[in-house]
Amino acid sequence: MLESLVCPVTHAPLAYDAAHQELVSKAAGLAFPIRGGIPIMLVDEARQLD
Repeated sequence: MLESLVCPVTHAPLAYDAAHQELVSKAAGLAFPIRGGIPIMLVDEARQLD
């Protein structure tokens, strides 16, 4: 399913970070959380990457 998800900001592919349970958009510098197995693709819920 990861192949069908893209960053809502840049529409770039996402990388799965299993350790943090996040989908990472390097293009946007954001990490979207996965809660209960569901990716939360809201910019307001994403954290900024360092």
